[in-house]
Amino acid sequence: MGHYAFLDENNMVTEVITGKDENEDGIDWEQWYGEYRNQVCKRTSYNTQGGVHLLGGTPYRKNYAGKGMTYDYERDAFIPPKPEGNWLLNEESCLWEEVT
Repeated sequence: MGHYAFLDENNMVTEVITGKDENEDGIDWEQWYGEYRNQVCKRTSYNTQGGVHLLGGTPYRKNYAGKGMTYDYERDAFIPPKPEGNWLLNEESCLWEEVT
């Protein structure tokens, strides 16, 4: 099974669904779901966190997408909302780190 995130006009994740595996049945499901919903769709990996694949595989888009996260096209990454206070984005993990 694959997981797919839908984005609004500000590249914010509005929903994540479980769907077909990438290229199952010879179809690009990211494109198919996007066209079906008329919304930008990006595949996301349930096992990727902080740029690391938790099962030893290849990490995908830095973090598993969640509602309210932002997709960054330059980094090809899902980034969580910035917490309140003094935080910097770690470019490797695309996670926020508190500055002390």
